[in-house]
Amino acid sequence: MTETTARPADRTGASPDAIMSHYDMGNAFFQLVLDPEMIYSCALFDADEDLATAQRRKLDHHIAAARAANAARVLDIGCGWGAMLRRLVDHAGVAHAVGLTLSPAQADWIRSRPNPKIEVREQDWRDHRPDRRYDAIISVGAFEHFVQKGLDPKLKLDAYREFFAYCDSVLVTGGRLSLQTIAYSERHRVLPLLEKTFPESDLPLEWEPIAAAEGTFSMIAARNDADHYYRTLRMWERNLLAHYDKAVALVGAARADEFRRYLRLSATGFRMGMVSLLRISFVKKH
Repeated sequence: MTETTARPADRTGASPDAIMSHYDMGNAFFQLVLDPEMIYSCALFDADEDLATAQRRKLDHHIAAARAANAARVLDIGCGWGAMLRRLVDHAGVAHAVGLTLSPAQADWIRSRPNPKIEVREQDWRDHRPDRRYDAIISVGAFEHFVQKGLDPKLKLDAYREFFAYCDSVLVTGGRLSLQTIAYSERHRVLPLLEKTFPESDLPLEWEPIAAAEGTFSMIAARNDADHYYRTLRMWERNLLAHYDKAVALVGAARADEFRRYLRLSATGFRMGMVSLLRISFVKKH
């Protein structure tokens, strides 16, 4: 289990309970919606690829951006159901991959498919103290939960700086970090896209991750793949509708319909340019 189920008073991010209320809808439910590898983040498409192929392309993008292939130790912050961990050790030659999640359902899923090269911990990254440094860090879809809604802008940026300082402290000299996060554009900052689904979380503005990394990391590359997330969300919605009766049996009609509304509203935000999907790679300065 996680070391704590409530956010300490000095923590600025969403509490484990708030995050688990969404991710712990049940593995069986998410199996109906997601690809076979259970990847709950934006895919990376090329032409008319199916979802599973595009998700593998996304995993490989981050592995390449972090230069994680053939590394001795790689950290995955916000590891979900472990697809990145499995890709690292099964296809990228990584000797040991450590994943952090706050969701017991996700951790149980990973442990049900044991691999001696994979270690999963139900732990906040702030509490993770490795005995030696990692060669690379990948974080996909976790940055969105690092601050609470309504936090003072300066404190918000400080919270992001804390994340980059932590990555700096556990990464080898010259090591790389590959980050993926949803972000608000400046003028649409207050759009309540995730208000009900993630009630304690706020998104970064597009410039905030780059500003927060200054001093510890240099940015190598950045891209905005909002159109890829629109496409991903529509595919998830089609999967949900194709298995609607099963979804209702698992979580009830009200919750299944609310999840569909979340997918549709999010897709609209990406389609209209209200939110971005950032993939940014950094290298440690010292």
